[in-house]
Amino acid sequence: MKKRASWPLLRFSAAMLMAAALGFALLPGCVTRDPAAAPDTAENAARAAVLSPAAPVPGVTPETVPPDAAPAYRLVATSRAAVELCDRLGLALVGRPALTGLPARYADAAETGAPMAPDLEILRLLEPTEIIGPDTLEGDLGPGYENAGLPATFLNLRSVAGLCESAAYLGEKYGPADRAQAMAAEYETALADLAAARGDRDGPTVLILMGLPGAYVSCTPHSYAGSLVEMGGGVNVVTDPTESFVSWNTEALLALDPDIILRTAHALPDQVAEMFAKEFSENEIWRHFRAVQEGRVYDLDSEVFGMSANFRWPEAVTRMQALFYGAEAP
Repeated sequence: MKKRASWPLLRFSAAMLMAAALGFALLPGCVTRDPAAAPDTAENAARAAVLSPAAPVPGVTPETVPPDAAPAYRLVATSRAAVELCDRLGLALVGRPALTGLPARYADAAETGAPMAPDLEILRLLEPTEIIGPDTLEGDLGPGYENAGLPATFLNLRSVAGLCESAAYLGEKYGPADRAQAMAAEYETALADLAAARGDRDGPTVLILMGLPGAYVSCTPHSYAGSLVEMGGGVNVVTDPTESFVSWNTEALLALDPDIILRTAHALPDQVAEMFAKEFSENEIWRHFRAVQEGRVYDLDSEVFGMSANFRWPEAVTRMQALFYGAEAP
């Protein structure tokens, strides 16, 4: 399925790319196109290992397969959410994004670059049978993969239901179908428990904003954060037939009169928190929102309420329900 960003989101997309470029430029895994120009960086060492058959590194050359991998597939995951899904299913990876805090089983897999800008040269040399990543990046990454002749599948990680569907796809294709079925069963049980806890109470109307330094968008029910609002019993005031994120002016948002405003970050959460604080204090129109006047504006943990569905969703929905129905906010 092709996901295309609508034109109002160009500013947000540009901000995401700039933040990614700035952030990853400071990390050991940043990409340098000329290894000889900076031979001491970790990324150049990894690239040199990929490009030099005489100096193979486990998990980097096409000939190297992790010991627990089925010889029939060479799988690469390009985002944290995709890696965590593979970990839950017990799948081996030959490639992973250049991120910290990933499951230890993938320590020897090749680093393929930033999630928003994987290194096509490294990907080609890994000879993957399939590359998986979130479908929110399909419009950005799909053409490059196609031009490079790389087989890619973009997973729907925009909701817990999509996470379960993606698990079912991978489970059926690579074998651990029972684990995927267990995830689906957990999801269905959680939905029933949430509905029982909510009872016949009406949920609040909610505006949820996702930001990067200098830009923010409104989340619709098609986004992961927006889907969590509905799972928790709230009602998204911003909707769209297809888009996960939309950029509406504040006058239009004011007219929607949300009971609660939630704010989260796609990346750089500390800087985003500063950006939101400045926006809400200096842009006078926010003072007219009833949610602001009543003190019902909350900043969420971006590790839990992020761009892609993850396995902390039970915690996220529990926080949502506590917030919506009067308990302590997250």
